[in-house]
Amino acid sequence: MISESHPLHRLFRGLTESTFMMELGVGDPSLVGYVSNLLAAFVPSQPIGQVRDKQGRPLFEVLKMVAEAESAADLERRGECYRHVGDFTLFWTGVYPEALGKLRGEQSPDCLINYQQQGKRSYYLASTLSARTDDRPVLRRLSDQFELCAFGLSQVRKEWEKLETEIGDKPLWA
Repeated sequence: MISESHPLHRLFRGLTESTFMMELGVGDPSLVGYVSNLLAAFVPSQPIGQVRDKQGRPLFEVLKMVAEAESAADLERRGECYRHVGDFTLFWTGVYPEALGKLRGEQSPDCLINYQQQGKRSYYLASTLSARTDDRPVLRRLSDQFELCAFGLSQVRKEWEKLETEIGDKPLWA
């Protein structure tokens, strides 16, 4: 994960705070912080395959991640898997909705699922299972406000794309 002092992390925090407050009227520091941390974690793409099966292979389909969560004997592991499903679905739904067709292609196990519904459900379950009790309220808010957060992420993307245009179409994290 990108450290909180890294310029990209600070950029995402600033864009998220500004967008969520000015465009959505959301001034909840824990929710905004969580969403900006999600961007800083997922944009470099390494954490996308964070949930692994029992053989250690990264899972990229939501249904397989959910199956891994439901088969976990350890409640903490189950909660972390559900949190990742929430993060994964929120990221793709909010930041790159145009990629959902490919992610849920007809050959994918995810072809019939709704990412928003699964994200809401997963954040709710994570909120009941999280070993870190201070994380439970923000996970519950992410469940309750999934669509708003996804929309907020789409607006944050528009803002960073404006910045990229200003600096010559070079990705901010390149």
